[in-house]
Amino acid sequence: MKHRPQVAFFGSSLVSSYWNGAATYYRGLIRALSVLGYRTTFYEPDAFERQQHRDMANPTWANVVVYPATEQGVSKALEAARQADILVKASGVGVFDDWLEREIPGLRAPNRMVIYWDVDAPATLERVHQNPNDPFRTLIPHYDLILTYGGGPPVVEAYRALAARDCVPVYNALDPAIHYPVTPDPRFAATLGFLGNRLPDRETRVHEFFFSPAAKLPKADFLLGGNGWECNIPELPNLRYLGHVYAQDHNAFNCSSRMVLNINRSSMARFGYSPATRVFEAAGAGACIVTDAWEGIEQFLEPGREILVARTGDDVVRHLETTSEERARAIGAAAMRRVIAEHTYAHRAALVHRILTGLADDGVSSNTPAPRSNAEENSLPDRFNPSLNPHTGA
Repeated sequence: MKHRPQVAFFGSSLVSSYWNGAATYYRGLIRALSVLGYRTTFYEPDAFERQQHRDMANPTWANVVVYPATEQGVSKALEAARQADILVKASGVGVFDDWLEREIPGLRAPNRMVIYWDVDAPATLERVHQNPNDPFRTLIPHYDLILTYGGGPPVVEAYRALAARDCVPVYNALDPAIHYPVTPDPRFAATLGFLGNRLPDRETRVHEFFFSPAAKLPKADFLLGGNGWECNIPELPNLRYLGHVYAQDHNAFNCSSRMVLNINRSSMARFGYSPATRVFEAAGAGACIVTDAWEGIEQFLEPGREILVARTGDDVVRHLETTSEERARAIGAAAMRRVIAEHTYAHRAALVHRILTGLADDGVSSNTPAPRSNAEENSLPDRFNPSLNPHTGA
């Protein structure tokens, strides 16, 4: 790539995190890629009341195009996107996904690459495996590359078995300009806080790891944030429900509870290697995180020193009963040091840059670089690493 590459990115939303868990991921990556010279136009549908619940203005580091959630709207958006050097179709746009998945590979050309960016690879792969006639199955080999935000070796092997040219995980990370320690806010004071939308393949695990410990520890305070929990919450005097928590309040949420809970969705827990965005958000704020167990966690944070792991709800109870406030602060501080050193979006963007540069140099061939280890990813030249001072916005 000899010029500033133009990227057309079709995703759920860049400017709203409302029912949109990928927002932080998109923002961190696209902002970091802009530092490396990429010019991104993010195409998002006007759907699911996201524009009515925006939590950021249009950024300076990306162009945002909100198109009507109609066939004509998405067609016009795709027509405008044809001029880009790189076209990205993210999973879970929510409107005309099948149509975009089918049309975008048709725009592949010697001077234009097309990428499928799967922000929910475990769910996608389970769906495709359960239905041999799923239309996406035959489209996979027509993309130059599959990128995922989690899944590790199991996801890479599964996509390659489905004839993907290649598949590389680009994990969630920290944007230290956005997530950092702040003064605790009494609104979010609790013994344990959990922030997550209500989803069918996570609800059982929320009962196990959050509601059950709340019932067993009546003297502790439990705080729940996220969409969809208005009904069927256990009526416990020590449990408080906040509803949707806007992105600008996430730092205060993570800094105000003694511990913050992470619960993966069932499919992500089965595949492993899928740290949720909020793990890095919380770590960047210096929170003591308790997470459900999943394979590969040690690749990101060290259990017992940088994060606490629970295999059952009783493990959550044990952590709450035995972890002093002093130790909780030490764990949170260690997590923050680790993610700033190894797991920022500057690191992830540098990996994406290497991959895309390799593809372009190959003439958009199938010889995509293999996934990098953390050690390789962290040995990048200094020019790929902008200042990590969380308060400068750099």
